[in-house]
Amino acid sequence: MGPARGALGDDRGSVTVEFAVVLPAVLLVAGLVVASAGASAQAVRLADAAAVSARQAARGDGGAVPDTVARLAPGASLTTSEEAGLVCVGLRRPVDVGPLAGVVVLTARSCAPGLGT
Repeated sequence: MGPARGALGDDRGSVTVEFAVVLPAVLLVAGLVVASAGASAQAVRLADAAAVSARQAARGDGGAVPDTVARLAPGASLTTSEEAGLVCVGLRRPVDVGPLAGVVVLTARSCAPGLGT
């Protein structure tokens, strides 16, 4: 007869089962890491677009701001305001990467001194 077996019996296939249980969790974490990196890159682009647009509006070229936003941050909604001598631009855009798409909304706001200040 072969070697004595433990009280739990045969453990063949247990590695396969453990792998099958862990694999979806590993894939989920990897997907979230990739989506987070993509969302971070989109947030940086949105902040840059807000800064460029605020400077452009403060120079008196407010008519070109929507085109600039459309080029630098496609799909972003735009708000502008003037307060205390500053021209401010706010941008808002949903993330469009992986499982965060449509769930997370990015915002960026930037202000620049107006012409009269």
